[in-house]
Amino acid sequence: MKNLLSTLAFAILSLVALPTLAQKSIYGISVKNDAGKDVSLSTYKGKVLLIVNTATKCGFTPQYTELENLYEKYREQGFEILDFPCNQFGEQAPGSIAEIHQFCTANFNIQFPQFDKIDVNGDNESPLFTFLKSKQGFGGFDMEDKLGPLLDNMMRKKDADYDKNPSIKWNFTKFLVDKKGKVIQRYEPTDKISDIDKKVAELLK
Repeated sequence: MKNLLSTLAFAILSLVALPTLAQKSIYGISVKNDAGKDVSLSTYKGKVLLIVNTATKCGFTPQYTELENLYEKYREQGFEILDFPCNQFGEQAPGSIAEIHQFCTANFNIQFPQFDKIDVNGDNESPLFTFLKSKQGFGGFDMEDKLGPLLDNMMRKKDADYDKNPSIKWNFTKFLVDKKGKVIQRYEPTDKISDIDKKVAELLK
């Protein structure tokens, strides 16, 4: 009887622990697509992923062109870009997800999957971005980019130690994930897409 109770207790504890264990892998996370349906990231097992929070009225919005070029270059080799619009930075992603998708297809002809709008920081942040930030912290803005010093100055005025925490700082922050689900690198919006291109090619070999 005692053994039976011990076995049952262990089974119950195991079931309770499953959600926590799942969060240790990106493949245990589900997100909502642009139709509001749940999508498990396990769908993308075996693929190289570039996960990015985007906005349609941002100085970095033209990066959509470079991202689409990158996608078309490597998609047949097992590369996916997962696009998550976010309105937390300057309210630069207004409108519904349907309106955002229409804008992106009309202006940039994006072919990669676009997901529902999310928060990437704060109480309501997506578990996906909680996970990503836990794996790769803020790497600093590229001060050679014309927007690098502007962003650094703006952030520093609000928080002198802003660069010490892993929060997402602005639109078009990107996380590169390898075929096994490991978060390899974080790219800030000022980082060059050409640098990401080289790393994607390396991971696809």
